[in-house]
Amino acid sequence: MTSPHDGDRFDWHAAEQDLTNPTATGPEAEVLDLDDARARRAPRPRPAGDTHFDMPLDETPQPAGMLVDPPPGAAGGRRPIIPANWSGWQNIKHSATEAAKLAGYRAGFHAVRAPWYSTQAAFWATVGAFRLTGRQLRWWWVAEQTGLRQAAADANDPAMWHKLHREVKATRAWRGVVLLAEALTLAVATPIAWATAPWWALTAGAGLAVAYLAHVGRPDDRPIITPATVAGRFRRVNPDIILRAYYAAGLGNPDKAHQRVEFGSTMARDPSGTGSQVSIDLPYGKTFDDAVKARGSIASGLDVAVSQVFITRDPSSHRRHTLWVADRDPLAQGAGRTPLLRCKPTDIWQPAPFGLDERGNKVAVDLMWNSILIGAQPRQGKTFAARSLALYAALDPYVKLTVLDGGGKPDWRKFALVADRYAFGLAMTRDGDPAEIVLEALREIKADVQDRYERLSKLPVDVCPEGKLTREIARDPKYGMPVRAVFLDEFQEYFDLGDISKEIASLLVYLVKVAPAAGVMFVDATQRPSGVGGGQVATQFISFRDNHQVRFSLRTGSWNVSDLVLGAGANSEGYDSSTLLPSYKGVGILRGASDATPTVRTYLADADDAEKILFAARKLREAAGTLSGMAAGENVAREIRDVLADVRGVFESKEPGLHWEHVADRLAARMPEHYADISPDAISAQLRALNVPSVGVKVRGVNRNGCRLTDLDLAINRRRTA
Repeated sequence: MTSPHDGDRFDWHAAEQDLTNPTATGPEAEVLDLDDARARRAPRPRPAGDTHFDMPLDETPQPAGMLVDPPPGAAGGRRPIIPANWSGWQNIKHSATEAAKLAGYRAGFHAVRAPWYSTQAAFWATVGAFRLTGRQLRWWWVAEQTGLRQAAADANDPAMWHKLHREVKATRAWRGVVLLAEALTLAVATPIAWATAPWWALTAGAGLAVAYLAHVGRPDDRPIITPATVAGRFRRVNPDIILRAYYAAGLGNPDKAHQRVEFGSTMARDPSGTGSQVSIDLPYGKTFDDAVKARGSIASGLDVAVSQVFITRDPSSHRRHTLWVADRDPLAQGAGRTPLLRCKPTDIWQPAPFGLDERGNKVAVDLMWNSILIGAQPRQGKTFAARSLALYAALDPYVKLTVLDGGGKPDWRKFALVADRYAFGLAMTRDGDPAEIVLEALREIKADVQDRYERLSKLPVDVCPEGKLTREIARDPKYGMPVRAVFLDEFQEYFDLGDISKEIASLLVYLVKVAPAAGVMFVDATQRPSGVGGGQVATQFISFRDNHQVRFSLRTGSWNVSDLVLGAGANSEGYDSSTLLPSYKGVGILRGASDATPTVRTYLADADDAEKILFAARKLREAAGTLSGMAAGENVAREIRDVLADVRGVFESKEPGLHWEHVADRLAARMPEHYADISPDAISAQLRALNVPSVGVKVRGVNRNGCRLTDLDLAINRRRTA
């Protein structure tokens, strides 16, 4: 069957343009005169004792970078006569709109605060009147000469003292006349102005007088008018500052030739224009790990926040790394709304948009062939991160969804519109016991995975070239092998349910290891990555957690927990999610998705956004004829039993055989609706009727009659080929 959506690929670039609608403006590229630059950078004589760590650097610019100090103009040293943002009608319109918005914002900001401004101005004007009067009196008294007369008296010089005294008397006399003239002018002019001047002139004059007196009266650190906007401020790094920081952090010694920190590239601006970067060669014997441990000291030496300093490993040498210093905290601002809000069909075979990294680059995650672990403290955006990937999978109408939320939060409830299997929380619902639904869903997925491997191995080479699921096979209904996506939130709850957790844990471990290669992907989230329970279930929890290829850790409580989510050794490589600030919502470290390990600000899709996307996803599935399972209103409860499949399901890993007593006990415990009263003899008879022989099986040193796993698998295969 061919779908009308097959050729409709999701255009992420167009999606983000629709949502943000930026106006691309910017100056033309500028050319730097290298001879001029070298001349400016030539070493100059320095005074003795002046320490300077500047060293000659390679003049070749780093690829895709810009010099820290941009040239003053375009080619020939000329700047554009008309700035780029005022050139062309679209740019003029955009710039005028932005200027009007800014002016309106400032006007509103100050209008709200005008009464407070007036109160402060009146108070400080009163203080200013007294201060101005004091200044005038000190000016009349010639207070600055008092010290000279005292010095003459201390030196016992009567002639000089009398000379100074005569001068001060004369000065006071004419300054007194000036002050008297000022007082008479004010006394006469004020009533005349009050009687004859228009109201607007009086208002303007009073305003100017109050403003001047308030300026005189207020302290320098107490401005009356608060700025509506604050200009951005960032430190420009240069070789001196970087070397100072590294030496202060104990990563080298400038006085020893073999202990000097050197540069492996020219200092460059990041292509995004949000920071500066340079390649650093540490002294021999110093390692990347040393730089990571000293990150806080380096930030202090650079006089920036730790959140602005990023150190990236260089694969060519363990003593080399790339230092990137952001102008401002790059993680404090969100990535914005998800591009999925266009509600266009997606393709699970293409990477899913996930967010922006610390440099503003788009980050996407491959869901196919992967299992993804998401871990964090509560209320850090863990569920939103997992749900954003689930929304992407939902918009591909050929993906069969299973959504299992052990926490029972509202965040996942709307997935009932599209999910083939779903279970929310642990309390009994009209759909049944959620724990039983989870168990049954995992059994069905395990059986499907085993069946897929069998069928894929038998397909012709021209249909299945590598023995793996392809996009064509997955979308062709005659094969019945659609891509499946399983989303588990708060999965630790399923490991702490008593006896039923044993089988759930066993199934999850099996599936996370085997299922992705069969086109069944897992995205699993937890706030308890350290594990739950004890014994075999606790061991299986650890095995399940550690078998995820891609890890995403939002803020955690300590570096130990961060390592549990990101994988062993992450902290030694400089990746510690416990250093993320509590204010960073939806921000985490992504490891294993690519060669890089970025810190990602995930796209936002709130409850309303998710509902809109899921309604669109349901319509896409209805149009493609792929709505199935519980979303389509089907009764997914077991109505008949499959003895071969059920007995096969009670075998755990590394169990070659089981006694009939053990088989009967496990069936009764796990599927009481069908096997509550089953006896060892009864199950033996039923399996022998299906060509599974009863043979001697040795379990923990005890030899009794039972069945072997190989015989069960042979019987299942015979039934399939019959």
